[in-house]
Amino acid sequence: MNPLTERIVAAVGTVLLGKDDRIRLALACMLARGHLLIEDLPGMGKTTFAHALATALGFSYKRVQFTSDLLPTDILGAHIFDPETRRFNLHPGPIFTQVLLADEINRTSPKTQSALLEAMEEQQVSIDGKTFPLPDPFFVIATQNPLHQAGTYPLPESQLDRFLMRLSLGYPGPGTERRLLEGAEPREDLARMQPAVSPEEWARLQGEVAAVHAAGSVLDYLQRLIDCSRHGGVCHWGLSPRAAVGLTRTARAWALLHGRRHLVPEDIQAVFGPVVAHRLRGPESTSHTGDIAARILDRVDVLG
Repeated sequence: MNPLTERIVAAVGTVLLGKDDRIRLALACMLARGHLLIEDLPGMGKTTFAHALATALGFSYKRVQFTSDLLPTDILGAHIFDPETRRFNLHPGPIFTQVLLADEINRTSPKTQSALLEAMEEQQVSIDGKTFPLPDPFFVIATQNPLHQAGTYPLPESQLDRFLMRLSLGYPGPGTERRLLEGAEPREDLARMQPAVSPEEWARLQGEVAAVHAAGSVLDYLQRLIDCSRHGGVCHWGLSPRAAVGLTRTARAWALLHGRRHLVPEDIQAVFGPVVAHRLRGPESTSHTGDIAARILDRVDVLG
């Protein structure tokens, strides 16, 4: 394991108990410069997880609670007239931060959801015809409740495709839940948490992702997976080139997390489901997208 990334995992693990595998996946997503969608039932620790990631990495952090009456200007900001100077001045919204938590993103209207599209793709926002850059690095961590719950709006495919990875935390294990019942207080640990890395260390680590070597045979395997999603008869539509590039970056980040400077098929397999499942739709409307991703992995042989 990479000692630096394990330091981050250990720090976040003091708050999100018993979920080191999910922490590593989220860290791989952020190392690959991607945005993260966390889907789970209320009360599973999604918000605490996002805050802990931002704190452990030393990033500025803001949270927006998405509701049915939220407007795009509540996220982006607006120009407001100042009677003293007789000028319109920009009052920046909460999106001007390094980590934006879009909490319960699917409880607001599609119009407000779309306010994030430009920021997630181009790291900038347009307000009243003017373009403003966002901080670097910039990440959106969004949480959403399952769509069968009342008051939710499905995220359109264009919005889902902006998220590099989708995770579900799931219920805690028996040992972890017993610690919570005995009085463990993750939020108190979060209040005491200090950054586990410096900005320079994080920037250097991100720069090392692109240097992870991918042999031609490994890329051949990845391309066969992509081709199966498009022409294998398991999906209504296949993975986009953006998804393919994102999958490669995330697999490189996963290899780096495990202390390797070269890509192996297991790296692709480890991140394949979280990166591609939310982008897939099966022939049957009831198909679970995670099952479709697993089916593609089963169909495609590593050796070709």
